Amino acid sequence: MARNFKTLDDMGDIAGKRVLVREDLNVPMADGAVTDDTRLRAAVATVAELADKGAIVLVLAHFGRPKAPTPELSLAQLAKPFSDVLGRPVRYIDWEGDAAAVATLQPGDVAVLENTRFFGGEEKNDPAVIDRFAALGDLYVNDAFSAAHRAHASTEGLAHKLPAFAGRQMEAELDALDKALGNPEHPVAAVVGGAKVSSKLDVLRHLVEKVDHLIIGGGMANTFLAARGVNVGKSLCEHDLTGTAEEILDAADKANCTVHLPYDVVVAKEFKPNPPTRTVNVHEVGEDEMILDIGPAATEALGDVLKNCRTLVWNGPLGAFETPPFDAATVALAKTAAALTKEGSLVSVAGGGDTVAALNQAGVAGDFNFVSTAGGAFLEWMEGKELPGVAALAR
Repeated sequence: MARNFKTLDDMGDIAGKRVLVREDLNVPMADGAVTDDTRLRAAVATVAELADKGAIVLVLAHFGRPKAPTPELSLAQLAKPFSDVLGRPVRYIDWEGDAAAVATLQPGDVAVLENTRFFGGEEKNDPAVIDRFAALGDLYVNDAFSAAHRAHASTEGLAHKLPAFAGRQMEAELDALDKALGNPEHPVAAVVGGAKVSSKLDVLRHLVEKVDHLIIGGGMANTFLAARGVNVGKSLCEHDLTGTAEEILDAADKANCTVHLPYDVVVAKEFKPNPPTRTVNVHEVGEDEMILDIGPAATEALGDVLKNCRTLVWNGPLGAFETPPFDAATVALAKTAAALTKEGSLVSVAGGGDTVAALNQAGVAGDFNFVSTAGGAFLEWMEGKELPGVAALAR
């Protein structure tokens, strides 16, 4: 792959240089404690490498959606948790007197600056805020793909102000996404699930032009089934979008993309954990029943599709996976994809919050080639949109 961005390998001697590193430290917290440190751990590779090379590392990040500066959304509370995962001291620096505080740091030191969104102009990419940030550093590293779909001062503006590089997490993400859809090995399969077609129209329209097999699951599959004349009973279904579903199916035909919809399904009369269920052909769904998962025969057939593919990109579960037993199809297909990945016949890339949760539930997230924790950025990438934070890194 011919990269159009620079990485840490291109930085040269950075000993004593102040490096502004945009990370995603927007972690969930409860009672003052971090409940999931995945994003903190993702930042370690870049921050540790820069510090080991003698840089003064200044971490930029947002936290929450503050309307004004507030202690509850201060990054002061993340200095200690980040220090714990990093294995070295992390200093917190407020925006008040920040330049003087930064001047006291020594090569190899790491500091977390205050919430970037405490500046009203951060989200407006305000030149004054960009200048304020840039004055603190000599170099800029963006390691936050999950925030790359936003043209903010700390994610996009700084890349035009200082020499800009991709961090290790950003580099890994962009390489994985290029293998998945940029320059993939064919045949390519995409799994797209979720509740509503309306939330993924642009994804589906883009994918039919890029992949050989489009596997549609979740509630959105019901809309496509309805478009093909199937009575889906009480199932979640956007009946007003059946015309749009037909357009996507027509576009897939023209692009020689095979769309896979379930032909057997698991149904129940009420949506709750472990209710009475039936596995039926899609044409046998009762008026008082709802489709809550793909059936075992269709799931096995989808596994066979993956066995004949070389690349897989996955976003969204196949059924109502949070509620047993409607996680069965998602877990089964995820395990098949994981096994194919481990044997080296499939390159697998997955992303999106529900997807990560589903793969964790199946116990196979670690077996995929790459699992992105990015939500909105991953979705916009699947829609084929240019991400401002990535585009700004282009040489």
